Amino acid sequence: MKNKIPDNVVFSEENGYNASVLPYATNVGAPAISIDNVVNWKKVGITNVNKELASKFKELKAEYEKLMQEYEWNEILYNAKYSFEPIIGEVYHLYLAKDGSNFLSLIRSDQWDKEHIGSFKLNSNKKWIPADENEAFF
Repeated sequence: MKNKIPDNVVFSEENGYNASVLPYATNVGAPAISIDNVVNWKKVGITNVNKELASKFKELKAEYEKLMQEYEWNEILYNAKYSFEPIIGEVYHLYLAKDGSNFLSLIRSDQWDKEHIGSFKLNSNKKWIPADENEAFF
C-alpha cells in the first residue's frame, strides 16, 4: 500500500511539494476559500430598480393624463362657438348653451345667468390654459 499523505499537505507526483507556488493558500490556518453570495445582492438590486422604474412609470402616467386633459380641454375650447378672434393673454369664459353646445364669451360668470364651465386664457403657443394659474384643468 502506498504511503498515505495527509490531506492538508500539497503534494503531487509531478511537482512534489508545491504549496509556495500555488495562487491560493494551502495550509489549515489559511482563510477559507468561499464563493460570494451574490443572490442577495441581486435581489436587492432588482428590488431597487423595480421601485425606481415603478416610480418613473407613475410620473410618466400622471404627466400623460395631464397632457390628455389639456388636449381635451383645448379641443372643447377650439370647437366652441365664438364670433371674435381671441387675444393672447385675455381671459375668456366657457359656457354651456341651452342646445348643449359650448360657447366662449368675454362676459364673466357673475355678470349673467348662464351655466359657466370655466375661465381660460390663450397663451403665446395658442394653447388654452386655466385663467387662474393655481388652478389645474377641471
